[in-house]
Amino acid sequence: MIVKVGVLGANGRVGKLIIDDLKTTKDINLSSVFVRNSLDFSIDPSVLVSTDIKSFLNACDVVIDFSLPEACESLLEACLKTPKPLVIGTTGLNAHQLNLLKQASENMPILYATNMSLGVALLNKLVYQASAALEGFDIEIVEMHHKHKKDAPSGTALTLGESAAKGRGLDLDKVRISGRDGNIGQRSKDEIAVMALRGGDIVGRHTVGFYNEGEFIELNHTATSRNTFSKGAIRAASWLVGKEAGLYSISDCLEI
Repeated sequence: MIVKVGVLGANGRVGKLIIDDLKTTKDINLSSVFVRNSLDFSIDPSVLVSTDIKSFLNACDVVIDFSLPEACESLLEACLKTPKPLVIGTTGLNAHQLNLLKQASENMPILYATNMSLGVALLNKLVYQASAALEGFDIEIVEMHHKHKKDAPSGTALTLGESAAKGRGLDLDKVRISGRDGNIGQRSKDEIAVMALRGGDIVGRHTVGFYNEGEFIELNHTATSRNTFSKGAIRAASWLVGKEAGLYSISDCLEI
């Protein structure tokens, strides 16, 4: 069976790579693309390019979304009426959009991941284990991305922060800081810093550090190509088709 994929966010960096990678991937093909206005590159004429979300959904078996939060929200609202397996890699979702995602997952399978790479999936597991084992170590997370990235900190860094917080039994929203400036006093015991750097064409680098008196450990992941994300999303799409309704993670797909 050939899996038909619909792509939302095709004009974006990862969206274009997904379309290119689908040309060389067995048993899964591009069938439809949703655009708000027009596609800014040429595409096989057999692929449906549509501004109508319903037509777009009807033409595919699964959707891969690497768009913007507002576009992702519109997709989720449409899928409440026309359920479809969704692979969502859009970051920067607000509380309402995340709640909408959870609501939609009651009626369809949704794989939501702030990072589609195998390395980051494993890194999250290692961060959880290290956080639980290294009690008393200070946790600091630094992420670096290209200058065009709009959201900060990155979704991946926040997910790593959540893994670290879970390892300590903490709520990340209550202990996270993402900036220090002025005479703010010494570092508190439980705080988890998640800091963002922006510049040049950096694909993505995340460092999770555990710092103690006399020693420290740093766990690093560096993405050197965006194809890491596009190929991971395609693998997730193949895996998700046929799954029961629910909210899945990239770790579920990779079984780690």
